[in-house]
Amino acid sequence: MNRPPEISAGNGATDSGGSCLHAPALNHCLASAKRGCKTHFMSRDLVNEICAAQPGAEWSDPWGGGHDCWKVAGKIFALTGAVGTHVSVKTDSIEVAEFLIETGVADRAPYMHRSWVAMPLDSAPDELAHRIRHSYRLVRGALTKKVQASLPPL
Repeated sequence: MNRPPEISAGNGATDSGGSCLHAPALNHCLASAKRGCKTHFMSRDLVNEICAAQPGAEWSDPWGGGHDCWKVAGKIFALTGAVGTHVSVKTDSIEVAEFLIETGVADRAPYMHRSWVAMPLDSAPDELAHRIRHSYRLVRGALTKKVQASLPPL
C-alpha cells in the first residue's frame, strides 16, 4: 500500500467509528465545528492517519508537489493540497455543502464538484474526523458491488 512517508501506522490502525484518534472528545455541536476552535488542532499527519485507517485506503500524490490524495478503489475521498491548510471531502449533496459553507464550518473546495467542501485543519477534530470518514463511506458506497466486495470489510 502506498502511503505518505510520515505515516507509520498505515491501514493496520483501527478506527472503530471514530473513538481513538489522538484527539480529545468534544461536545458534538455545530458551534464546536466552526473555525477558530483554538483549544484543539487537527494536523496534516492526523488527517493522514484517519485516512490511512479506512479499509482499502491508498495514498498518492498524483500532481506532485506534496499533495496528500486518499483514494478507495481509485476514487478520491480526501485531498489535502500542497500548502495543507484544508482537507477536501465529499458531502451528501450540494445542499449539505452549501449549508456547511454558509454556517462557516467549511469553505468551497477548489477544483472539485460543488458537493465537496474544504474543511480547515483548525476545525474541531471530531467534526473533521467525522467528515473524512463520511466522505470515505460515500465514495465507497458509490462503487460497484463487485468492487465493494473486493475491498476489506468496514
